[in-house]
Amino acid sequence: MMKHFLSKLFRLNTHKQFVTVVSGLPRSGTSMMMKMLEVGGIPPMTDNIRTADVDNPNGYYEFERVKQLDKGDKAWVKEARGKVVKVITQLLLHLPADCEYRIVFMRRNMSEIIASQKKMLTSRGQDPNATSDEETASLFEKHLAHVNKWIQSQSNVSVIYVDYRDMFKDPELQIRRINEFLGGNMNTEEMFRVADPQLYRNRKSEAA
Repeated sequence: MMKHFLSKLFRLNTHKQFVTVVSGLPRSGTSMMMKMLEVGGIPPMTDNIRTADVDNPNGYYEFERVKQLDKGDKAWVKEARGKVVKVITQLLLHLPADCEYRIVFMRRNMSEIIASQKKMLTSRGQDPNATSDEETASLFEKHLAHVNKWIQSQSNVSVIYVDYRDMFKDPELQIRRINEFLGGNMNTEEMFRVADPQLYRNRKSEAA
């Protein structure tokens, strides 16, 4: 009993030493993952300024000061230890080097990302065809290659890649992977409830 208690305490203390980051391209499932980690037991760093809507019914889980990372606003990052914060891929490279990060990086089929993004732009009255699908895909792929190269070069950064489709295809396996990556002390049953198939819209057929 005492050994189990000390083991659990060690995992909790270890968890508080690093910042959990959720990242990925737009429409890749980052908001869903934020909610999943929240119910799993990691408090989110968010200001709730951007509220839920038809595109993200569970909310966006954003923290406005993240957008100022490239402008030098980094003092808040140490306060994020033991918490989870969503950081867009472009700003990962501006995270300060004096913290340890564990990144849950969401991946999704590129055609699904583009379809979802176009639908969101349409719902907001913006032109979904301002850039061709081919050009958008090419820009995203080059950007991802650059970001992933940076991640692999950082000694203070660990990453786990989670495929959006796999979260619905085999949520138990993916949640187990995430739990182990983040210290192994999460409420996996509650996390499982978040993987709602109704959230998986704009999906590409399995045969495609």
